[in-house]
Amino acid sequence: MADRLVCRECHRVQEAPEPQSCEACGSTSLTEDWAGYVVITHPERSEIAREMEVTEPGQYALKVR
Repeated sequence: MADRLVCRECHRVQEAPEPQSCEACGSTSLTEDWAGYVVITHPERSEIAREMEVTEPGQYALKVR
């Protein structure tokens, strides 16, 4: 997991080898300093997605520094 980058803005886990920007929100603020993640498949039915303000399916980091 340490080789993945996470967007500081929307917490989306980036899968590309060396992403330059977030595929979800376009932010260029990516970090390797994160912990834990959740996979959200149906954000419209998920309490966790509502709490995290996630509207798109995907992998999201729980803690981003």
